Amino acid sequence: MRAIIGAAAMLAVLAACGPTEPAAPSAEAIAKNSADLVAYLDAEYEEELQSSPQEMTSQGRKERYGELDDRSEAALIKDLEWRRESVADMKAKFTPEALSEDARLSYEIWELELARAEKSAEFRRHRYIFGRNGAHTGLVNFIINQHRVDEKSDVEAYISRVAAIAPTLDTLIERAKLAAGDGIRMPGFAYDQTTSEVQRVTTGFPFTRGGGESALYADGAAKIKALAEAGKLKPEEAVALTEQLRLAMVDKMKPAYDRLAAWVAEDKVNASATPQGAGALPNGETYYNAMLSLMTTTEMTADEIHQLGLSEVARIQGEMEKVKEEAGFKGTLQEFFAFMRTDKQFYLPNNDAGAQQYIDLATKHIEEMKLALPKYFGRLPKADLIVKRVEPYREEPGGAQHYQSGTPDGSRPGIYYAHLSDMNAMPTYMLEDIAYHEGLPGHHMQISIQQELEAETGPNKLPKFRTQYGYTAYSEGWGLYSEALSKEMGFLKDPYSHYGQLSGEIWRAIRLVVDTGIHSKGWTEEQAVKYFTENSSIAEGAIASEVRRYITTAGQATAYKIGMIKLQQMRDKARTELGDKFSYPAFHDQILGGGALPMPVLEAKIDRWIAAQKKA
Repeated sequence: MRAIIGAAAMLAVLAACGPTEPAAPSAEAIAKNSADLVAYLDAEYEEELQSSPQEMTSQGRKERYGELDDRSEAALIKDLEWRRESVADMKAKFTPEALSEDARLSYEIWELELARAEKSAEFRRHRYIFGRNGAHTGLVNFIINQHRVDEKSDVEAYISRVAAIAPTLDTLIERAKLAAGDGIRMPGFAYDQTTSEVQRVTTGFPFTRGGGESALYADGAAKIKALAEAGKLKPEEAVALTEQLRLAMVDKMKPAYDRLAAWVAEDKVNASATPQGAGALPNGETYYNAMLSLMTTTEMTADEIHQLGLSEVARIQGEMEKVKEEAGFKGTLQEFFAFMRTDKQFYLPNNDAGAQQYIDLATKHIEEMKLALPKYFGRLPKADLIVKRVEPYREEPGGAQHYQSGTPDGSRPGIYYAHLSDMNAMPTYMLEDIAYHEGLPGHHMQISIQQELEAETGPNKLPKFRTQYGYTAYSEGWGLYSEALSKEMGFLKDPYSHYGQLSGEIWRAIRLVVDTGIHSKGWTEEQAVKYFTENSSIAEGAIASEVRRYITTAGQATAYKIGMIKLQQMRDKARTELGDKFSYPAFHDQILGGGALPMPVLEAKIDRWIAAQKKA
């Protein structure tokens, strides 16, 4: 990617070039060009948004409210062609040298997105269609949690979307068949997991008798009932709409899930019973290298990432030794791992009461963190945050906790989701640390602030796409950075909570070793589990789930630690060079105030900010 040069530096360079060079653009011209670029990119992003009814819903809009996204390969090809034309058009209309620093940054990122899209398109069949968090659970989750019902037409759109699950799944089955034809299949265990998830989605009324209602029906019926109780539906309308929902689920949705289950059962015999990494796929090495680049936004090689992981694991274990001594534990670090993994004091009851206790404790830690934020942050999120248990149809024992963003206008809060079907995989010593990662000051703060930038006006207004696009290294790096920052802020006070923070960090360092081990060095699932177990106290159930996650989502797990390290390096550089001028709120505003950025772009931005602060 080209170097990004500040507007002042560019003017100086052009002014020194002599009379034969074109005149440097005036400040007024730069301001106008920059405003024009923002308007252009906003129009382009709106055109992009119109092709995704689900993304519009995610942002709180109701256009095309009864539709789901087109998931066909033809649609993916069309989207890529559109992006090529958009970038070519931008280059024809705008010159980077005639833009402000922020506008030029937007220009560069829009151009970079095309390069990323080209790289991703080359391997569109390598990603497992019905793997972890596939559409077979994702579509139901989307309708339940993001489709807001405020009036009768919203219910009709809800039912339309339920019916649209069928053709969407059929499209994805065809894509999975194309991938299988290319020799690209999930490992056998992932077929089993998909079968289980399909069964859970289609269990309960109106699919089966007994066992209560299915999650989707319960949600739809409850939303219809609430609308009737609010006087927005007549009683007979509520009855009729509830019946339409039932029919859409029985006549449209269920047969599509049956077709998916049949294909999964038929194709599983062709899958590898022994899990293998991306290296075993056709053109697998090139695919994995592309995924590392896309996920980390760096050009680090698999070997470099592997070695970084090994060194970080060793460093963090040194910190764990100190905590072990502080806790008064007599024994080796391995024995301390076993103690932390098995001692009952670190686990809540393995039942619904224990799960609720977990949610209550996480909520308490987040509420306490809110009070401390102003000392370290200038910008604070306006959107609310709730802690919620993952729905039964997609809950996985030991599954990784995760965050779902709210709407930019705050009408839907952000959600911190926890998998709580196996409380033995959810030790309390990590509870506080994870709450800071998923909630505050982690994902909820970063993503909410990014979305809220949309409402800002003035000469430094960002184009809307920068308030919505994301990069895994940035977002997950921020989540992990927030864990360590929380300790510096005075939280994670007792030795076991501090150990929980280190446990979370070594978990992500282990990911660097294990992900590259699986996909680049031919590690088996057993090797990966063994390394993970020997170097951490993570619960065995969580380790088993994590390793299988890495096997099916090549490269994604490497982004966390690399993003964290980059952010800490930027912070340490700013603190060293600015000395007494360093301010946490000002630094964090620079990190969070420009939207999600690739790591090299963010580093360049922080370097320019440091230079400006030194001159001030």
